Amino acid sequence: MTARITSEPIDPEALRGAGAGDGAELLFLGVVRNHAEGRPVRGMRYEAYGEMAERVLAEIVREAEARHAVSRVAAVHRVGELAVGEVSVAILVAAPHRDAAYGASRFVIEQIKRRLPVWKHEHFADGASRWVAGVPLAPESAG
Repeated sequence: MTARITSEPIDPEALRGAGAGDGAELLFLGVVRNHAEGRPVRGMRYEAYGEMAERVLAEIVREAEARHAVSRVAAVHRVGELAVGEVSVAILVAAPHRDAAYGASRFVIEQIKRRLPVWKHEHFADGASRWVAGVPLAPESAG
């Protein structure tokens, strides 16, 4: 299992390999987008309570492995200043079948949005910036 918070650029290829032999290996990359609510964005700063964030991310990964018929789940979230197009989160799922891989990947990203203590500060092209509102805790719907 890999669950890590890092300030270094994420290398998606470094997550691959442990699922060799499975029928599906699914890689999800979340990247900094160039817009938000119709406004151009120039970058994003991610901040985290690192020790807690790694613990929560590990819990999410273990839950995904327990809920879905998968061989391996890995998740890495980056913190610090990121430019448009840089990878902020990478999730790799290896499974015998694609349906389980898609389900586990979706579960991980939805739980990250819901539970991970990582905060986003968006920088707009016009010089303005703002903290991005979090996703309210609600009954689980991803599975």
